[in-house]
Amino acid sequence: MKLLLLADPASSHTIKWANSLSRKGHSVFLFGLSNYNSALYDTSVKIQTLASAGSLKQHSNGAFSKLYYLSCMGRLAKIIKEFKPDLLHAHYATSYGLIGALTGFHPYIISVWGTDILKFPRRSFLHRKVLEYNLVRADRVLATSKYLAEAASFYCTKKIDVTPFGVDTEIFSPIKADSIFKKDELVIGTVKTMENVYGIDNLIRAFNIVKNQNPGIKLKLLLVGGGSQIENYKKLAASLGIADDVNFTGYVEHTRISEYHNMMDIEVYLSDYESFGVSVLEASACEKPVVVNEVGGLKEVVDNNLTGVFVKPGSIQNTADVITKLIRDKSLREELGKNGRKKVTDGFSWSVSVQKMIEIYNETKSC
Repeated sequence: MKLLLLADPASSHTIKWANSLSRKGHSVFLFGLSNYNSALYDTSVKIQTLASAGSLKQHSNGAFSKLYYLSCMGRLAKIIKEFKPDLLHAHYATSYGLIGALTGFHPYIISVWGTDILKFPRRSFLHRKVLEYNLVRADRVLATSKYLAEAASFYCTKKIDVTPFGVDTEIFSPIKADSIFKKDELVIGTVKTMENVYGIDNLIRAFNIVKNQNPGIKLKLLLVGGGSQIENYKKLAASLGIADDVNFTGYVEHTRISEYHNMMDIEVYLSDYESFGVSVLEASACEKPVVVNEVGGLKEVVDNNLTGVFVKPGSIQNTADVITKLIRDKSLREELGKNGRKKVTDGFSWSVSVQKMIEIYNETKSC
């Protein structure tokens, strides 16, 4: 099958979809609007991009961005004419969804990812109408979680299929990593972009409480990811007197993320909202117990007191208490971790996600 994907080529999710579909024998052409690392893609994947990531990000919220999207239509029309795809699939319902809708090509699929449904239509009446237009033009609408499917149903009357971002359980598995920590140190951590929406400041404050509650245990906090708030978080750690115990990695290539999961003993995810929770599933696949805010898609990827523990959103003390409980109970940590890996292998493996997507392609193409 000849598949034309409209998606951010710098996204790790796009890379996984494009490579996996190509390895399944499909001809994949990816059209995007930002820069990317070509080394992360199989050579069989054809890729074209329109402009630099910087210029797109700078104008992403303004009227200029809509003109920017329109400026790519000539290039995209040429690709469609020459590549002759069997199916067009836009990943992200607003920017790429709009481009796909304007081509008039069918069959056309849109996948909603998160903020395109949760935030974009709330900006204004016009934003909502743009989203609704895109979804109406699609022959099929997909969502990465049940939570997102429910959110999308407010703007779309079509049946919405759930196609989760699965986890490669061979890459994400319990291994003995070359840790940057000493053997007698117990490591708490997270793998998220260092931005306020992910509650990193609350995690740092909770870690401070945990250290004070457990003076006899050598504790470290590992924060994996880049982001605009790193310097502010470093200042917060310093103000609490725990700077020496908080490790910031900065940006880490996705190919190395499994190593960092395996350096941790407990993983904590305190997002204000979450459309799905891929990092949590990756942690569970590595047999790590997870502590998560009871919000959004996180409630789909964690079974409370079975694969991890829910905490009250915004409650630093509740988070600290749960972490302390896990610190003091190694057998519980191990039990939650093993249950978590089973949950991932049973319901969220990447191979199952890819096969489901191919089945949807075949069904859509034959309609």
